[in-house]
Amino acid sequence: MEENQTQKFDVIVVGAGPAGVAAAVSAARGGARVLLVERSSFAGTKNMIGGAVFLSALKQIFPNAWEQAPVERYINKHTWSLLSDNSSVDISCDFPQNPKSASIFRSKFDSWLVEKAKEEGVYFAPSTLVKKLIKKNGCFCGVETELERIEADIIILADGVNSLLARKYGLRYDYEAKDTVLSIKETIKLSKEIIEERFNIEKGSKNGAARNFLGGLKLENAPFALGFLYTYTDSISLGLGVNLEDLSRYGLNPSDLLEKLKEHPVVKPLIQDGQMLEYSAHLIPEGGYKKLPKLCENGIMLAGDAAGFVNAIHFEGTNFAFISGKLAGETALAAIKIKDYSKKTLKLYEKKLKQSFVLKDLKSYQNVMRNLYSRTNSLMNYYPKAASKFFKIFSGASCIPKRDEFREFIVDFVKGRSIRELLKDAWAFIISIFGVLK
Repeated sequence: MEENQTQKFDVIVVGAGPAGVAAAVSAARGGARVLLVERSSFAGTKNMIGGAVFLSALKQIFPNAWEQAPVERYINKHTWSLLSDNSSVDISCDFPQNPKSASIFRSKFDSWLVEKAKEEGVYFAPSTLVKKLIKKNGCFCGVETELERIEADIIILADGVNSLLARKYGLRYDYEAKDTVLSIKETIKLSKEIIEERFNIEKGSKNGAARNFLGGLKLENAPFALGFLYTYTDSISLGLGVNLEDLSRYGLNPSDLLEKLKEHPVVKPLIQDGQMLEYSAHLIPEGGYKKLPKLCENGIMLAGDAAGFVNAIHFEGTNFAFISGKLAGETALAAIKIKDYSKKTLKLYEKKLKQSFVLKDLKSYQNVMRNLYSRTNSLMNYYPKAASKFFKIFSGASCIPKRDEFREFIVDFVKGRSIRELLKDAWAFIISIFGVLK
């Protein structure tokens, strides 16, 4: 674009991640003239993901092209592990014919998304920093970059968790430490053959595995931290997410926590002889339903991480991004059709979100993380250790009557946790389940 030249588009989308691309493509398919703005030199260069994109959402955006996406492995095996100090109790499920997600590298995947968007008529402007939003008569109607003013009927902000523009213009509050998770990970080089052997993956296939870890950090006052591992073609990612408030409260270094996870007797063999290729960190919004920003105002909408659309319990983010972006793009088309870009018209976006899983899930899960944080020591220490002891008895043969072993287990279980604390744990679990199901 030429310096000092004012251009006009129907829609400007800020941020070329999954939410931004979904919004741009959805609007362009309806005939809108769309500009997709990205501050980096190419999409995905500054983005981090634990490892996987959810395929159901990708298929909704690119139903005919999703199989062309540069995925590393299709995750058809998922394991959840309760870690004690030196053991693990696992729950695994396999999806041999119907994987739900796929591991990706954001640099490759986001660049592919942008190329598909360009094929559908979206104008793409990389290395373009939006410094200000243009507002006339109370309505957002364009952006100012370092070089020019660009006008538009509608702006969609999909510029991630930090979304400086949303904060600058009062669309979103500054997240508190308790509303934000720091996710850190290492990408570790391993040969394709070793990955297939260690994770019981069919040789020569694009199948893959994922694991989540709870506990095992060997800290008396452990923070609530969820670990994750994803397999790629010839590397794996290993990381964990921990609340910023917990890091401050316990005076912890996130890198130290990751090292503790790496040294766990169950995890260590999985990464043995691997070469660390990359270390990265990323903030994740965890305010949930109660801390949602203004999803729309006159001439503007928020989508993806910029709107706080994340379900941390299920490691869901890309599906929220794709679908919220899609709905924002559809809403933009409806507003363009009637030439009304006011909040009154754009509230259709909120209506669509309420009808979708996005706000339904966020509402259902609005108290779950708070309940889990209130029982952190139980979840991170007590129950993983108790589960390990139980299954050691259940699967072992010590030549002692099982009746005596289980009686001793029950006595120790009750002694190690007061009745009051056990009831608190049970109540937190019950009200969490009730909240999700109601």
